[in-house]
Amino acid sequence: MAETVTEEIHGPLRPVTKRWRKLLVVVDGSPESQVAIRFAAARAAHITGGGLILFHCIRPGEFQHWMAVADRMREEAYDDATQLLKEMAERLHAYCGVKPEKVIVEGEPKEEIRKFIEERKDVFGLVLGVGSEGGPGPLVDYFTHDLASNLPCPLFLIPGNMTYEQIDAMA
Repeated sequence: MAETVTEEIHGPLRPVTKRWRKLLVVVDGSPESQVAIRFAAARAAHITGGGLILFHCIRPGEFQHWMAVADRMREEAYDDATQLLKEMAERLHAYCGVKPEKVIVEGEPKEEIRKFIEERKDVFGLVLGVGSEGGPGPLVDYFTHDLASNLPCPLFLIPGNMTYEQIDAMA
């Protein structure tokens, strides 16, 4: 039995096919997301065929009584998200040369991220920052407890207290 496992591990490599492998990272403005974004960008720059997807989720509006107000709030949220991702993409391109894809969706972040990963076949990994104070954060909690064994890609958890220097040294 041990020989079979060894043969599988050390057997000949299959031909490497060209494929796109993108890291998905959540941009939400939190300090831990900043660290996760830096790590994901640096790793994407080092992965053959690597890319980066900046993902921002706008939570559904809570005030549905006034449709005109809700519509205006939604427009402002999309404008703010578009500007945030544009600025982030420019900084990341200057940092490591990666030109990230920008995705903005509306809904509950946990569900929207899960749906996005299931729909996209080019997602190589989900990168989340772990909060340094007050627990890991709702996304980390959700993906590590409820979905960890069912994700179609690796989950990278980046400690939120890491410095950019530490990330640059290891990425």
